[in-house]
Amino acid sequence: MAVFEAVSENRCFGGVQGVYRHDSAEIGLPMQLAVYRPAVAESDRVPVLFYLSGLTCTEENFTIKAGAQRYAAEHGIMVVAPDTSPRDTGIAGEEDDWAFGTGAGFYLDATAEPWSRHYRMESYITRELPSLILNAFPGDGDRMGVLGHSMGGHGALSLSLKNPGMFKTVSAFAPMNSLMNCEPGVNALTGYLGEDREAWRRNDVVDLIEQGHRCPPILVDQGSVDEFLPNLLPEKLQAACNAAGQPLELRMQEGYDHSYWFVQSFMADHFAHHAATLCR
Repeated sequence: MAVFEAVSENRCFGGVQGVYRHDSAEIGLPMQLAVYRPAVAESDRVPVLFYLSGLTCTEENFTIKAGAQRYAAEHGIMVVAPDTSPRDTGIAGEEDDWAFGTGAGFYLDATAEPWSRHYRMESYITRELPSLILNAFPGDGDRMGVLGHSMGGHGALSLSLKNPGMFKTVSAFAPMNSLMNCEPGVNALTGYLGEDREAWRRNDVVDLIEQGHRCPPILVDQGSVDEFLPNLLPEKLQAACNAAGQPLELRMQEGYDHSYWFVQSFMADHFAHHAATLCR
């Protein structure tokens, strides 16, 4: 574990909930993340579930609010929750907008200056972090899944679609399904990628599915009174999956909003969804 500096480690449901810091080659700056290791990881390699958080979050939101450790311990799954963006890059304006810059990396690789210097969250999540995790912790690289919430739901779906075979399972809570068709998404795509519409298409879940990209069967939970519903567009995801034959279970949850109260309410179902494949 030499590459990781332990910030904290606490016993939790028989396993260990840790927070770690490391120097990222892709980001070019230190990054922080949370890793939950179930008790069985003390003697065997275990499946790995990556959790991608939403706008304004750090690794802490999921770790303390989602109630996931109980289910990770039950199924014997390691959970890795990275931060949502680089921090303290020195880029002017990175703190000005809650939906762009700090806390809003959108799990893509920026190509527009000055963001391209550090905002490389796609390469960080798919190229750098898994190998570091598998070298430092007893995870099984053949049994990896991805789960996300909101912006992180976009990340979970898009990265699974763009990296076939990498993640054996995928699910999301209230994902942003079409960045090209909502204001926060367009702002992020413009800021990080400029006006290159083809690059936009490569970072839009619905467009990726329409282009022919496929991933494992998707589970999505969406609250019916989610205040961000006009930006999430679950109906576009459903239509694209229906037309393409991409397996999707979209569950509209009556009376639920966008908060972690919603997320923790259905976390057990998402772990069961991932465990059905990863823990065979």
